[in-house]
Amino acid sequence: MRKSAIRKLAKRIKEEFGEKTELKGKKFEMVELRKREVLLVDDLPFLFKSGDEIFPTLYSVERFGLKKVTVDMGAVPHIVNGADVMSPGVTQVDTEISTNDKVVVVDERHGKVLAVGVALVPAREMKKPKGKVVKIAHHVGDEIWNLTHIGKKLYKEKSMDN
Repeated sequence: MRKSAIRKLAKRIKEEFGEKTELKGKKFEMVELRKREVLLVDDLPFLFKSGDEIFPTLYSVERFGLKKVTVDMGAVPHIVNGADVMSPGVTQVDTEISTNDKVVVVDERHGKVLAVGVALVPAREMKKPKGKVVKIAHHVGDEIWNLTHIGKKLYKEKSMDN
């Protein structure tokens, strides 16, 4: 990637996710996956574009400080198969979530990250009796997740070569 494209992307990240998320690395590469572009930083998936939106990958999500939606263990197999989050599966939500916020979805037992997506309703409506509450953009087991494991393997191999 050109330095100007990296600077532009870094500015957008700062605007959307705040000061604490910095775009640092030695190698930047954009990879096309179906209808999404994935930014690899030092061979590890850092974020992806879906349409005009940018999202952190599950590998980097902790660096972005997204608001959290917690789901019960019954919802986990559905979410890791790509299903959107339905309100009956929601057990906790960050109270500051607004419609269209980017959120991270975690399981209630271990707090493990399952997915990132977009809130379809504000926090106060997430525990209503029925309906979709989060549109999933990336989840455990999808093609971006698989890139993470390939990237980690490459990173370990490079580290061992030094």
